[in-house]
Amino acid sequence: MSTTTSPSKHLLELQGVHTHIGAYHILHGVDLVVPRGELTLLLGRNGAGKTTTLRTIMGLWQASQGSLRFDGRDISRLHTPQIAGLNIAYVPENMGIFADLTVKENMLLAARQARTVAQIDEARLQWIFGLFPAVQKFWNHPAGKLSGGQKQMLAVSRAIVEPRQLLIIDEPSKGLAPVMINNMIDAFAQLKASGVTILLVEQNIHFAKRLGDSVAVMDNGRVVHAGRMAELAADEALQRSLLGLAL
Repeated sequence: MSTTTSPSKHLLELQGVHTHIGAYHILHGVDLVVPRGELTLLLGRNGAGKTTTLRTIMGLWQASQGSLRFDGRDISRLHTPQIAGLNIAYVPENMGIFADLTVKENMLLAARQARTVAQIDEARLQWIFGLFPAVQKFWNHPAGKLSGGQKQMLAVSRAIVEPRQLLIIDEPSKGLAPVMINNMIDAFAQLKASGVTILLVEQNIHFAKRLGDSVAVMDNGRVVHAGRMAELAADEALQRSLLGLAL
């Protein structure tokens, strides 16, 4: 009798992850799951360890203990280029765009399968232009001349210029005007609907409540709460105990 193994419902799983940066012990046994096809939010006060968790997932900092599994594969000891090669895209808080290059050149650099703009999937590019019209509008402009919101849209566009299984983004709404935040929410809703699994660090509560399926709350380098975003959004007492404020 033959048996087949079905993929785990969790695309990404962290178990007991510790991270040291120099003499500092930042993560103290992080347990985190990111369900397939959902948008998972990582919330917490400043300094809770959220960004360190993302950087550890991407191999920018090596976990000193614990396991990280992506799509069933142990990635704990892989280097960042190998992790990115597994169809994981990461948008850091500083956005990681090249200010001296044009928007077009930034996009081409991110499209690993293309040597010229003509080789970028045209249908995908038009889809991105629909999500973020500013990317098309400023196609030939230096990226450094864009506004903060436009740079954030370019950073996300670079991350999705090729199909990705997992999109990891650190505070996409930081510093954005409310109208830009609503545009970003709409774009992420479309991304999620297309089947992309998303892990977001986010401080904007409106953003979190509108988009989140599941949520993990961090404090002092640990996940102290995990569950459905709708349940956290409905429980003000829990919000106050975890985050020090009501959503």
